[in-house]
Amino acid sequence: MQIRAFTPADQEVVVQLWKDCELVRPWNDPAKDIARKLSVAPELFVVGLNAQGQLIATIMAGYEGHRGWINYLAVHPLHQRQGHARQLVAWAEQQLVALGCPKLNLQVRSGNHAVIAFYESLGYANDASICMGKRLIADI
Repeated sequence: MQIRAFTPADQEVVVQLWKDCELVRPWNDPAKDIARKLSVAPELFVVGLNAQGQLIATIMAGYEGHRGWINYLAVHPLHQRQGHARQLVAWAEQQLVALGCPKLNLQVRSGNHAVIAFYESLGYANDASICMGKRLIADI
């Protein structure tokens, strides 16, 4: 799989991919998430292309100086279990290490056992912490 930077021309395909992977929720507008990411470290938002040049995967990474984060890791259902997600996570880890990031965090919905098992296979562990959130802007 070839990894390259996200471009605005990718947006429609990326949003559909996220929907196909069941990442989109009613309270998250993917277009707004993309716009926000493009305003902060857009180089950490990449897509994966198969041998035919089709966009089949994404990952959005971030680093604010204390912890790194992974968001929107997605691989099209027809292309899963082929190492693409592992390749994207390795890419994100390398980029974050190069920025001096000491630790990477991510969030997985508690009932998503397959994804939890995937991350555990990569060496991630439950930090036994509670994730808390607060909406700062109501229309997100």
